[in-house]
Amino acid sequence: MDKEGLKYNTEREKLIISEYGRNIQIMIKHLLEIEDREKRTEAAHFIVSVMAQMNPQVKESNDYIHKLWDHLYIISEHKLDVDGPYNPPQQEGFVAKPEHVGYQKRDIKHGHYGFYVKELLKKIEEIEEGPKREALLLSMANQMKRDYLNWNRETVNDLLILDDLYKLSGEKFTMPIETKLTSTNEILNKVTVVQQPQQNVKKKKVKKQVVKKTPNPNRPKKNS
Repeated sequence: MDKEGLKYNTEREKLIISEYGRNIQIMIKHLLEIEDREKRTEAAHFIVSVMAQMNPQVKESNDYIHKLWDHLYIISEHKLDVDGPYNPPQQEGFVAKPEHVGYQKRDIKHGHYGFYVKELLKKIEEIEEGPKREALLLSMANQMKRDYLNWNRETVNDLLILDDLYKLSGEKFTMPIETKLTSTNEILNKVTVVQQPQQNVKKKKVKKQVVKKTPNPNRPKKNS
């Protein structure tokens, strides 16, 4: 009785490239046991043709034959020695781990405004006091309100935005309390429907159409 067929997949050897299945991996392992180089090369070409049939989506790329041979060498754990049409892939490229990119460490107290709002406020600080700086601060406050509403789609008080601008600028920029920012409805593209009072519309009297009765010639006339 074949006990190999009764094993669980967890008890078997790990598949190197699962798309081709276990049988292809067993065939490639058997390929390594063929001593004659010419026969081993011929068998390798046959296995590559079977791999192409089992994984047809690989044919979508122009160099799919090259890719199949690369997969053949990889499944053999780079032990295969045949006269193939392409050079074997370098094993070092598969073993080496990529360098860690690292995470950006930025102190963002108000995450919904993002990092660059604080940087832009520093640039505005370099501009001399006057109408230009005030216009930029107003534009920045409106942008902060948009950012806030992207995070909280309900509503926000303009005073809260002005207070946050004051804090993000390092308590350097203050704007008048009566400053009017872009309305929440306009930012969220909400249309306020104004209901007009219903006016008393006089109903026109509809004249009833008088239908004239035509005498029926088949009906006998009444004797007067």
